[in-house]
Amino acid sequence: MTTLTGIRITAIEFRGDSLIAVLSDGRRWATPLEWYPQIHAATREQRERFLIYEGGQGVHWPALDEDLGLAGMLAMSPSVEYRRKTALIP
Repeated sequence: MTTLTGIRITAIEFRGDSLIAVLSDGRRWATPLEWYPQIHAATREQRERFLIYEGGQGVHWPALDEDLGLAGMLAMSPSVEYRRKTALIP
């Protein structure tokens, strides 16, 4: 996994239709929740049960078997499932 020196996820928040990564440098990085279909479809309780791993470089939702990486979020890269669903990839 690519690590971003000095930047890590310290928390995850959900506001409206956004997933927000709270970063160690004080920024809040929002991405559309619909980019992550499994998380989008999850219950509030499932969304709120996550683990931050690899020194803040990723987030894992055990009940959903879903992982998100900081590098992908910062690159504004939707999940493969979302890209297939919206025909962004064949």
